[in-house]
Amino acid sequence: MDSNFGNNMDMVPQDGQQEPVPQITPGVAPVTENGRLRRRFISGILIGCLLALFIVAGIYVFWGLNAGFGAPFSYGSSALVGGDGDELLSDETLGKIQALEDVIDTYYYKTDVDKEEEAIGMYKGLMDSLGDPYSVYYTEEELNELMTDTAGVYYGIGAYVSLDSDMNLPRISGVMPGTPAERAELMTDDIIYEVDKESTQGMELDEVVSLIKGPEGTTVHLTLLRGSKMEEIEVDVERSAVEVPTVNTKLLGDNENIGYLQITEFDDITPDQFAEGMAELRASDIEGLIIDLRSNPGGSLQAVCDIARQILPKGLIVYTVDRNGERDDYTCDGAHEIDIPVVVLVNQYSASASEILSGAIKDYKIGTLVGKTTFGKGIVQRVFDLKDGTAVKLTVSDYYTPNGNNIHGIGIEPDVEVDYDADAYAKDKTDNQLEKAIEVMNGLLDK
Repeated sequence: MDSNFGNNMDMVPQDGQQEPVPQITPGVAPVTENGRLRRRFISGILIGCLLALFIVAGIYVFWGLNAGFGAPFSYGSSALVGGDGDELLSDETLGKIQALEDVIDTYYYKTDVDKEEEAIGMYKGLMDSLGDPYSVYYTEEELNELMTDTAGVYYGIGAYVSLDSDMNLPRISGVMPGTPAERAELMTDDIIYEVDKESTQGMELDEVVSLIKGPEGTTVHLTLLRGSKMEEIEVDVERSAVEVPTVNTKLLGDNENIGYLQITEFDDITPDQFAEGMAELRASDIEGLIIDLRSNPGGSLQAVCDIARQILPKGLIVYTVDRNGERDDYTCDGAHEIDIPVVVLVNQYSASASEILSGAIKDYKIGTLVGKTTFGKGIVQRVFDLKDGTAVKLTVSDYYTPNGNNIHGIGIEPDVEVDYDADAYAKDKTDNQLEKAIEVMNGLLDK
């Protein structure tokens, strides 16, 4: 599991007529006198680039599921063998790579082909072949950006962005308080139709995020579609350094007897912020607690388990199962089980670690879930360092709630379902889901 499950912070082919070319048999590309030398050179580059991905001295887990260092992973000869026993880097595969390179060099209409980009394309293509959107290759630049985001500071507008699968357009899934996005009055569920007049239709989420992010002090122009009537709105947002808040608290209710605690994501700093937030709320003698996990994309397993241990009874928090059936249990000693009513707000953007927490609360029946069915990300990723400035993020296991439920592709259904009224919020900042949570909490306190 990781902090960018599919939700991203802005911090994520078309077919045409081709002129016939000579048929190329893999490994038997057309050769000229100069071409022989060029082929050997190109082949060396391609083979070297591809082997760089697979054959390294060792590979270490440096960030991901446990937000720390994992055991070293050493390659043997099996690193070049597919799951069915076939060699990945067979003579046939290498010959075909050479043939493809010759076709590009001989017939592609541009001559300034970037060899490094070609190599990156191969690495990314290899990860794409898994058919898993969460397993990806990171270039050095992408990895640095990932680590910067993980550190809790980035340069952008302060909005969470997800991909709306129905419209195939990016959608704002959350706005962080005190950020340029909030000052520009961006709203949850706004569709991002254009970025700087460039249509986002069909773009990958990471592409949209990279367009929105930028140097501090620069401006990004967004074209948004808002509300049920899809009102078109044009807005300029000035980018700035955004310190990502992970926990926000306030008092609610007529007597301010209900504590509200929002968790925006699960980073290394989140457990301490949660403890501080709970201490502040407890000092105000709250009688009930609303935990808001709406639009929380997830994050560190260690962080969510540390938070769960501050409220859950004794028992399982979550367990994971890898490809070999090996199970890891994450448990709670119950020493800090919460003793007041709990309501948890969730929506369709609550994913990964937020589903671990809400799923455990539901399984133990210590809280009531209000909102919409969660995203449904029940798998775990780890990031592996390739020791050359690049890395791969790979799905390594499934996870299960305490009752043994795998929610991947399914999500967690709320106890009280409430659609979010974006029009009401746009009109007068009415948060109808939060109002329902307060109503449910009042009912629990009256019992």
